Amino acid sequence: MTCSRKETARQVLEVIPLVMRTVRTEMRRHRAHDLSVPQFRALGFVQRRPGASLSDVAEHIGLTLPAMSKLIDGLVARKLMTRRGHSDDRRRVMLELTARGAALLQTSRESTHAALAERLSQLSESDRAAIVRAMHILQPLFAHETTSD
Repeated sequence: MTCSRKETARQVLEVIPLVMRTVRTEMRRHRAHDLSVPQFRALGFVQRRPGASLSDVAEHIGLTLPAMSKLIDGLVARKLMTRRGHSDDRRRVMLELTARGAALLQTSRESTHAALAERLSQLSESDRAAIVRAMHILQPLFAHETTSD
């Protein structure tokens, strides 16, 4: 089967959002019930980028610095994240997950992984192999664009 670039792009635009909606639904289902989605996304971003600044996280989440500062304050109060000053720049705040924050993310990701594996088990082995091949092809094309949730 041959596909044009336009057809390939159309399929990606149609299917990837459906997959991501399922991933987000599962992640929300398995996160702490009183943790907001922006808080959860902030934890994930800081886990991938330890020492990230408040500005880095605010840009990723799409919040203003004052709103992000308040959000981070809540995570720090819950002992899910720490904030400390940068050794070279007193104005810069560096963020890191606590063991408790990392455990919360790990539990949520493991549960989401299990739910996705269950859904994908409905496919044949050859279809699952085709998906894995497609993901290996897509990853380098998009890896530099963003650090997703």
